[in-house]
Amino acid sequence: MRLNKQHWAVIKLLVFTLSLLPFFELLFDGINDQLGANPIETLHFGFGDWALRFLCIGLALTPIKIIAGQSWPVRFRRMMGLFAFFYASLHLLVYVVLDLSLSWTALIDEAPKSPYILAGLVTYLLLLPLALTSTQSMQKRFGRYWLVLHRLVYVAAITALVHYFWLVKKDYTQPLIYAAVMTMLLAVRIYKFYQKQMRRVKTRSPGLRQKKTTNNEISR
Repeated sequence: MRLNKQHWAVIKLLVFTLSLLPFFELLFDGINDQLGANPIETLHFGFGDWALRFLCIGLALTPIKIIAGQSWPVRFRRMMGLFAFFYASLHLLVYVVLDLSLSWTALIDEAPKSPYILAGLVTYLLLLPLALTSTQSMQKRFGRYWLVLHRLVYVAAITALVHYFWLVKKDYTQPLIYAAVMTMLLAVRIYKFYQKQMRRVKTRSPGLRQKKTTNNEISR
């Protein structure tokens, strides 16, 4: 069955709604005082976890496309990226507003003392231009430089992992799981890039051999 634009609109609406469920769940728990003994920490870690999860989902869509041979997964790439930014923004807001009481002086004082804060801020600053330039109009405006800019997502994924590793300090189980997932996703992309480069070399090879033969004939 071939899906038309209306079908895809309904599917995207469903995915959008499901992507908001973690936000409403944490909001509901907060309103009903069900966030545990340290509600600020629960919110902070909860939004951060979902930011990293959506970042992984966004990075997984192209490998799924490659492995499955289907183009539909990339339809959701922009949405997943924006949700990663959305939850990262909430993660930062909880820290600045609820933990630091909007004290930018406290943030400036804390950041140099805590490397995980610096890694988190770098990650957010990397995600910010990606979110701002995610529209089709911005893609047209930037042209071929748009792809170069959006490769920053790989750097953001690495800094996000560094942020997580430095944050947990003791139990590295969760960060290691995320690291393994991201490594596999990046490995698929690297392998595909290698295959593409090899095909280019093979395509150019006959022309190069012919040029060498012609040059040899001329020299004779």
